[in-house]
Amino acid sequence: MAKAARLFDAELSDLPAELRWREWMGRIEAAIFASPTPVPRETLARLVGRACVLDELIADIRDELKPRPYELVFVAGGFQHRSKARFAEAIRATLGVGEPGPPTLSKTESLVISAIAYLQPVTRATVSRLLGKEISRDIIAKLKRLDLIGAGPRIAEPGAPFSYVTTPTFLSVFGFASLRDLPEIEAMQEAGLLDLAQDELMPVDSLDNRLTDGDDFDDDSRDQAFDAADRLAAD
Repeated sequence: MAKAARLFDAELSDLPAELRWREWMGRIEAAIFASPTPVPRETLARLVGRACVLDELIADIRDELKPRPYELVFVAGGFQHRSKARFAEAIRATLGVGEPGPPTLSKTESLVISAIAYLQPVTRATVSRLLGKEISRDIIAKLKRLDLIGAGPRIAEPGAPFSYVTTPTFLSVFGFASLRDLPEIEAMQEAGLLDLAQDELMPVDSLDNRLTDGDDFDDDSRDQAFDAADRLAAD
């Protein structure tokens, strides 16, 4: 493996500048195309020379893909090719499937994953208190089975209960680059993650207030929580 790394020529200094740039573009696009999961920037940076500005290279690839039916997106901490939304119907008609999207969740499950996303790391008991209803282990198990949530650190309180955090799959499924991209509650409703109609637990504006109000969830503490949860999801 180390020998292969030594033989790999990232710099391509023997090529003219224009050909070198095109080769770097090809490498980046091929690596992203071949990967089943989003490819982190750090991984892609190893494929190009030190003189390459990766953001400019990505911009050139995206520009070339404009007439194509797929695009290069940054999601779940990495780059990935995804079919453009307007072709989803054609894909379903041909293959019976479309671009992976949000799984079918009940209203309770949607609210639970939303609460975990915004408050992580958070325990099942805290989510239950927040939503005003006991959240069963079965709901947590289903969200874990879908790989939308995973185990977080134990919380420093009596019993040291486990907490839960969202996963890279959560980011990928819902199209977020990182937890900092989590939208306002209204935008989540429009995306189908929440349902305004006859919410079985509480009015959505009440949930919004609970997620955004209070000393525990000011902007600084939320940013710190998101940074920590991003690190946990990446491990």
